[in-house]
Amino acid sequence: MEIRILNESDAQLYQEVRLNALKINPEAFGSTYEREVKFSLKSVVERLKPVKEFVLGAINYDGSLVGIVTFMRENSLKTSHKRNVFGMYVAPEVRGQGLGKALMIELIRRAKKCDGLEQINLTVVSENNTAKNLYKTLGFEVYGVERNALKFNGQYFDEDLMVLNF
Repeated sequence: MEIRILNESDAQLYQEVRLNALKINPEAFGSTYEREVKFSLKSVVERLKPVKEFVLGAINYDGSLVGIVTFMRENSLKTSHKRNVFGMYVAPEVRGQGLGKALMIELIRRAKKCDGLEQINLTVVSENNTAKNLYKTLGFEVYGVERNALKFNGQYFDEDLMVLNF
């Protein structure tokens, strides 16, 4: 298994995995399959350019992309000490093998090299205990709950706000 920053040449693989994530776990993401299926490959290429963020991918031995996570910095001078984690996803067929943890460890390792970084923030659906436990083992702490953070098919989902301080 290889974990690396995805680049423009990975756009097609990334889009396929991202769309699968939105289909399989729609409650876990702020976006929707219906929205992102309309994205052109060019817009996906732009998403992967490491300007204000990077996207890590886990590449299986057969060359398939089986895990993704996005790291993004804040735009404002007053929030430049923070970065955010978005879009964490591991394909169902490789869950339970430590891949999510490996992705997050690599993300944190790379994040520590960012000038002025003091904390990493993320949100996770409150009922997703597997993900919350993973983040807690890496040092993230819950600091709040956003009630009704997401709404999908008429059902609301709360999100826990988590932070890792350096």
